[in-house]
Amino acid sequence: MDAVDANGTPVLGSVYAGVDAVANRNANRTRVLRGSAAYYVGALRAVLTWRPADYRITVDGREHLRTGYTVVAANSGWYGFGRHIAPDARVDDGLLDVVVIKRAPKPLFFAVMRELENGLHVRRPQVEVLRGRQVRIELTTPGRTLPYGADGELPGVLPVTATVLPGALRVLAP
Repeated sequence: MDAVDANGTPVLGSVYAGVDAVANRNANRTRVLRGSAAYYVGALRAVLTWRPADYRITVDGREHLRTGYTVVAANSGWYGFGRHIAPDARVDDGLLDVVVIKRAPKPLFFAVMRELENGLHVRRPQVEVLRGRQVRIELTTPGRTLPYGADGELPGVLPVTATVLPGALRVLAP
């Protein structure tokens, strides 16, 4: 099974930046709610206050400038409460699937979020999927910082470089 190095932090599932990392930060800071309720309220707050971010996404040396909600470098197809963020991602192919949710009206963004349950969001023109071995996510919006997440933790702020580590783990399965 592949693993990922994210700025020196080992990751099995995904590295993400944008509204989802802000939602995670909001959920971690709440004192009243716990579990999925904290995350849902944190996500709602993050989306309602979100201003599109300008990203420089470099995949295997090729630069992509995008504006939008989030960028996810996924080793696994799943993240956060059973969301199928990268339906074609495989944990043993030596590649990361990079899912970019681009600028869209907020009501459309909520529709995309509902489609994460079955992976149909990748069919929308506001969603782009790239693939590569190394992904660097940078924020180019002047004067703004954003956290990035790694398998549910928030190890830092952008920029982050995620590098796939092919075959890093041996897994026994029935």
